[in-house]
Amino acid sequence: MNPRKNFEELLYSLPPSVREAIARIPCEELEEVEEIRLRVNKPLSVYLKSEEKFVSKEGNLIFTPSSAYIVTFEDCEKALQLISKSSVYAFEEEIRNGYITLRGGYRVGIVGKCVLENGYIKTLKNISGYNYRISKEIKGVSEKIIEHLITPYKNIYNTLIISPPQCGKTTLLRDITRNLSNGIDFLGLKGKKVGVVDERSEIAGCHNGIPQMDVGIRTDVLDGCPKAYGMIMLIRSMSPEVIVTDEIGKKEDIQAIHEVLNTGVKIITTVHANDIDDLMKKPVLKEIISLKYFQRYIILSRRLGAGTIEKMLDENFDIVFKGPYRGGTLNK
Repeated sequence: MNPRKNFEELLYSLPPSVREAIARIPCEELEEVEEIRLRVNKPLSVYLKSEEKFVSKEGNLIFTPSSAYIVTFEDCEKALQLISKSSVYAFEEEIRNGYITLRGGYRVGIVGKCVLENGYIKTLKNISGYNYRISKEIKGVSEKIIEHLITPYKNIYNTLIISPPQCGKTTLLRDITRNLSNGIDFLGLKGKKVGVVDERSEIAGCHNGIPQMDVGIRTDVLDGCPKAYGMIMLIRSMSPEVIVTDEIGKKEDIQAIHEVLNTGVKIITTVHANDIDDLMKKPVLKEIISLKYFQRYIILSRRLGAGTIEKMLDENFDIVFKGPYRGGTLNK
């Protein structure tokens, strides 16, 4: 399928000159693009396969910035109008957090001058750069490991996905969420009620409160909500059997996880680290590892590309699944 059709919402959120250059990128290369970077008076660039390339006006991907299309101030002004649908005020809360989520689950990061009010960020102005992150829904990435997340009594092991940045942790988390929510016939697992706290709008990719990604038929999403508050809110309001969230690390996150586990609700979450040893260097996280809050640890890398599962460990750090493994199919 033509990737330009898949990227239609994203393309029309780009300023016209940039859109024309991006639309001219050959299909096989466009499909690999992970990020599109716009910076005022700087060359237009993209990231694909962990590699930066610049984009010429003709849509050629090149390594020489001097031959690339140069993003103008007017381009950045137009981009803000397009991603906010000409209503910046309506998106002020998202802009305050540094990003806007588009229909289709694409997320646009924004930088510029922070306007403060009483010591807090009120909004951003004089926008000078954008990071269009290409959200790609890849299904099946958890199929080789999902059985190891299920107990003999058809419950779910508390699971922590350990991953460096941009190694596919959110994609794996989303696929696990979808499978547990829908149920897995061949494992005899009935669908679970899943609550997702999606603080950065990355797991479900909500637009106007509606998930743009397939997170399963029994999944309830709290979008844009801080994790520590959201986990407790879901327990009080939606009676989840499993809570899913992304990128824990603050002391209040750990306290909320403790409260969740005390209720008997299971948790699946992620953290930025290279491996267990790296995780143990983080004082806030060392405690939950030592107390064996989690019975499964999934360690990711980019060895075979984003989403490579290196191994899965149990609470005693014994190997449950050994990789490297990378699966899944781009959902087109």
